[in-house]
Amino acid sequence: MDLARPRKPTLDTVAGVVGVSRATVSNAYNRPDQLSSALRERILAAALELGYAGPDPVARSLATRSSAAVAFMLGQPLTAAFSDPATSVVLDGLASTVDGRDHCLVLMPGNETGGPRPETVARAQADVFVAYSLPDDAPALAAVRARGLPLLVIDQPVLAGTARVEVDDAAGARSAAEHLLSLGHRRFGVLTFALHPGGRSGPVDGRAEASFRVTRDRLAGFLDVLAAAGVTDVPTWEAGASRRELGRTGTRWLLEQDPRPTALLCASDELAFGALRAVSDAGLATPADVSVTGFDDVPDAKHADPPLTTVRQPLAEKGRRAGELALRLLDGESPGGPTRVPVELVVRASTCPPK
Repeated sequence: MDLARPRKPTLDTVAGVVGVSRATVSNAYNRPDQLSSALRERILAAALELGYAGPDPVARSLATRSSAAVAFMLGQPLTAAFSDPATSVVLDGLASTVDGRDHCLVLMPGNETGGPRPETVARAQADVFVAYSLPDDAPALAAVRARGLPLLVIDQPVLAGTARVEVDDAAGARSAAEHLLSLGHRRFGVLTFALHPGGRSGPVDGRAEASFRVTRDRLAGFLDVLAAAGVTDVPTWEAGASRRELGRTGTRWLLEQDPRPTALLCASDELAFGALRAVSDAGLATPADVSVTGFDDVPDAKHADPPLTTVRQPLAEKGRRAGELALRLLDGESPGGPTRVPVELVVRASTCPPK
């Protein structure tokens, strides 16, 4: 008795049943315009009856050197794609552009280096790589270059000859600082993103070197405006990730400084939401005792208590622009120069003149 498992049907099996060549069966799946409708229907019907699901996509990608996939490289763990509102909105904008065009989106988590591991990049089945907010020296970037594949950057880093979608982070940060100065504030605290990969949190010199371009630009925007107004002593807390609990922890430290800040400049809305909670924890009120500003204008910003004054960046549009560039790169087109989308300050109820 033969207990061997029945062999899976292959392209050749279908070709033999229909009486056509192997290439003709392949065309039925990959180049349907090359066949008459009747012949293609005969081939697909035979394949269905035999239980043949179609060509192996991995084998096809190896043969054609094409996978029709876009790899999205994160600087943080995969959970950030779903838990960080700004990342989620950008990713949704990109996916909405790529969706419906027979392209796949591959999410690649970051690690302590600030991006995916090089070996992960080396074996990824993708034709275009999107770097989302990676540090200047992320090893994943060199791994993409080594493969000779197109690279698109959202936000950071700045790489010569590489397509990029960004906002003017420095200008956005300046607008928030100018707003608070115009209200009469002179005692400030800053909650910033990480200066380097690794997730460190704690007090930091706001003028220290940073591996992240966005961190550099937002800090410079805040501190340059304050310095021009004669405010040079600005306590700064570095958050290892853009998370509310880290914003809450950092704000507790900032509120312990003497003199206590009357205004907090936060590098993201998520950090600002944590700041709002910490101000309340301390028995203080926002904005009567401490004004708070954010950056991003994520959906929760207008529903915060109080509604958050923040720098709006068009997150969904940024994702859509990146998706359009990715499609152009997939088609072998030139990406053109950097694409910059505008920012604007949205004033809500979390800021007012100091007492």
